[in-house]
Amino acid sequence: MLLAFLLGLFGLIFLGVPIAFSLILTTVVLMVLSGNITPSLIAQSIVRGIDSFPIMAIPFFMLAGEIMNVGGISRRIVYFSKALVGHVTGGLGYVAVTASMIFAGVSGSAVADTSAIGSILLPIMDKEGYDKKKSTALVSAAGCIGPIIPPSIPMILFGVVGGVSIVKLFLGGIIPGILIGIALMIMWYFHAKKHNYRSSEKASFKQVVTSAREAFWALILPIIILGGILLGICTPTEAAVVAVVYAFIIGTFVYKEFKPSHWVETFVGAAKGTSVVMLVCGAGTAAGYLISTARIPELLSNTLLSLASGNVLLVMLLINILLLAVGCVMDLTPALLILAPMLLPIIKSYGLDPIYFGVVMTVNLCIGLITPPVGNVLYVGCGLSKISMSEIVRPIFGFIIVMVVVLFIITYIPGLITFIPSLAK
Repeated sequence: MLLAFLLGLFGLIFLGVPIAFSLILTTVVLMVLSGNITPSLIAQSIVRGIDSFPIMAIPFFMLAGEIMNVGGISRRIVYFSKALVGHVTGGLGYVAVTASMIFAGVSGSAVADTSAIGSILLPIMDKEGYDKKKSTALVSAAGCIGPIIPPSIPMILFGVVGGVSIVKLFLGGIIPGILIGIALMIMWYFHAKKHNYRSSEKASFKQVVTSAREAFWALILPIIILGGILLGICTPTEAAVVAVVYAFIIGTFVYKEFKPSHWVETFVGAAKGTSVVMLVCGAGTAAGYLISTARIPELLSNTLLSLASGNVLLVMLLINILLLAVGCVMDLTPALLILAPMLLPIIKSYGLDPIYFGVVMTVNLCIGLITPPVGNVLYVGCGLSKISMSEIVRPIFGFIIVMVVVLFIITYIPGLITFIPSLAK
């Protein structure tokens, strides 16, 4: 059954069938092989997969990101970051990472993060004489911090699938997200020194204060979201609604850039993104039910146990290798929805914290977002810079390496993930 599932799923994907429909068709194959052909079960599972209050946070966070981008909020975050670090050698690269980390505190989406920051910074970096390919690679890699620093759409999905605290998953992503940001900056430092990029004029104290005042309403949005969740004032879903309302008010009435003429395009864009995620969620739930019924997690667990000989360090190594390989050929959301139900029983059998594993899995699959040939975030970056995928493969490789290094650091030093969540008990 495991072989039939993998051959069916990846065979359909390579034939160009969309992920959601590949999952549904693979579910039908499993039904036929198990002898339990119940078409209504698929429809019921799809509806059950999206009929969840926590999942309702996804469309609202997507909409908040769209409004921030159109309403001038993300632009002010970029300009504030530029006032702080734009004067150092290769400063615009550090601006890209810093702005991505701040924007990550609102959107929860790598695509939204990359699109918002890249559309503003990449033209400026090109004009300033920065290497276009390397700049695009950096912005794309920094965009992957979006789903790691809270809030995070993948962590919401993992929390629903695994039945674990979404708030603690959010908290667990703070340190790994910061570490990845630092690692990308270190990598960029050597590149900037090698090419001796010219720096911008250092902003005066008055200019820093002015940019901070301009960006104030944008900068406190992540604080409002996380503060509301941590203080128990609102759930992640309610915080997402607050983010939309806040972004709408600031973009419309304070910055006055989110005009009625933008409303239709913004809401339709958010609806399109949401519909894709929701369909994959529903299809993943249907496939997950058949996967459990066919005892595929047990088969996978036995295979890993036989390879690792009961060594938990080796088990995590094999799981990370598996996830990195899957991330090369599958987008984050379907990979998480398919593999989380299969891997969680293995993690629990070793007594590992599901919160720890949820963060490791999210970080791992986020790396897949910039790994060719699928790498959805890479396509966003290439589209913004008007370069081909083949041109960015070599420049992105170094950033992938440093992100993998951070992945293994947090894998084998679990305290980097569990420390902050442990304070929330």
